[in-house]
Amino acid sequence: MSADESKTPGTSPLYPALEPFATGMLDVGDGHQIYWEASGNRQGRPALFLHGGPGGGCNRDHSRLFNPQTYMIVLFDQRGCGRSTPHCELQANTTQHLIDDIERLRAMLQVRDWLVLGGSWGAALALAYGQAHPGRVRGLILRGVFAARRCEIDWLYAEGGASALFPDAWERFAHAIPLAERDDLVAAYHRRLIGPDIAARMEAARIWCAWEGELLTLRPRWRRSGSASPGEIALARIEAHYFVNDSFMEEGQLLANMEAIAHTPGIIIQGRYDVVTPARTAHALHKLWPPSQLRIVPDAGHATSEPGICAALVLATDEMRTV
Repeated sequence: MSADESKTPGTSPLYPALEPFATGMLDVGDGHQIYWEASGNRQGRPALFLHGGPGGGCNRDHSRLFNPQTYMIVLFDQRGCGRSTPHCELQANTTQHLIDDIERLRAMLQVRDWLVLGGSWGAALALAYGQAHPGRVRGLILRGVFAARRCEIDWLYAEGGASALFPDAWERFAHAIPLAERDDLVAAYHRRLIGPDIAARMEAARIWCAWEGELLTLRPRWRRSGSASPGEIALARIEAHYFVNDSFMEEGQLLANMEAIAHTPGIIIQGRYDVVTPARTAHALHKLWPPSQLRIVPDAGHATSEPGICAALVLATDEMRTV
């Protein structure tokens, strides 16, 4: 079957929805169990999807980025989120733990190496994993690149970055914190998100996710709800936990260590109007990674759901099937 025979012309670029042929909970130690699932072709080329956040979790549409006739598609929920347990757990939840979890999952599935696709935080984790285990990554597809640098966190959570483009949404985000604490909003939200006051925790999660939600797409789609969902609480808590700890990496580590995967083929998909992870990081990464292709989607923001981003990701997985 050719790369697009299983798609209907004129419809979504995604492949049809499919049920996994295997699911499970993998004990990765430290009290954590991670949910995983595999779908597509049991004998196909292994492909791993890394979700964003951190703390965002996977959904079945993520597997639809891959041709199910070509790939064995693996999704998993990172520690503390999605269907992994314990929910919202921050202990033993660091970047190195997630890298180790990927290796445990790969060994359990008896995969020699795989194509890795990650967006936003998932792109940072894909780079960190590839640099730690270069022999296990046959190719990378990265969307909305985040490299976990302080300037990228400040762009999103300190005044003068994205706040200049969304002053109304920023006001709702920043003014929920007393003036005396606004010099470090990540730390201020982190205190509330890990604090004992459940009502304050839920309100902080709601406002944190509302700020990010308003920035995700070129045309606003965010609909604020009355209270934070369990998924939003996990996203806010885990993101704040990582970002207050510099994503558990040295400053500039991912860009500095590109030599480790200098010969790994890759495709970078970047929305021109991405204000969550602006294109400067994707451009800097591309310059340090000679085999990579940088594809700017001219009419898109950050989210995978943006039509141009979605189509570009499906095209990239189709092209990478021969790697």
